[in-house]
Amino acid sequence: MIEIQSLTKRYKDATVVNIEQLSIGSNESFGLVGNNGAGKTTLFRMILDLVKATSGTIIINGKNVQGNDEWKKFVGSFLDEGFLIPYLTPDEYFRFVGNLHGYNAADLKSFLEKFEVLFHGEITGKNKYIGDLSKGNLKKVGIAASFIGNPQIIMLDEPFENLDPTSQIRLKELLQSERKLRQVTYLISSHDLNHVTEICERIVLLEKGQVIKDLRGESTLAELEAYFKA
Repeated sequence: MIEIQSLTKRYKDATVVNIEQLSIGSNESFGLVGNNGAGKTTLFRMILDLVKATSGTIIINGKNVQGNDEWKKFVGSFLDEGFLIPYLTPDEYFRFVGNLHGYNAADLKSFLEKFEVLFHGEITGKNKYIGDLSKGNLKKVGIAASFIGNPQIIMLDEPFENLDPTSQIRLKELLQSERKLRQVTYLISSHDLNHVTEICERIVLLEKGQVIKDLRGESTLAELEAYFKA
């Protein structure tokens, strides 16, 4: 579903991404971990064609992401609050995104119902602008919106950051239950090793823009902890 070949990103003399080859399959739950500055967010932004690669290619469903909009209908994403519209309320924003995907009022109402446990009565129906929300509630709005349209690929950068413990658990359960309901490929970047290894069956460790480990199986968490302790 996603094919990366000879991908690099350089800023002056610094190479922040340098990946020779990386494939992410359909319906795969893919986690990306690494210390600050490892290149995780840059890689995600390159996949979404928000940052232009210095060299190499990224193919989604057979479409090169550069100079092509076809792949966008397959992908939902939330990387940061810049994806949101601060002068809208969450309800207005959900309607805006829903309209782009052909949702009517009943469709949107049905869609948002499954997120109410995550919203915890703090998001919809409050007539509060997105720009005035807390960091955690901004995250909830962006994550929910990324699922509108039932995209085949969901990309989330640090989804557990700024969420309280209860919301982290609810989000984890929501992500897991969504995969049971339909085929969806997750790309999740996170510093939270426990949550990301529970959600993702495959974990890639990035360091200085390069793939250091590509892990699967029950020993993944232990291997990651050992690496970061060294």
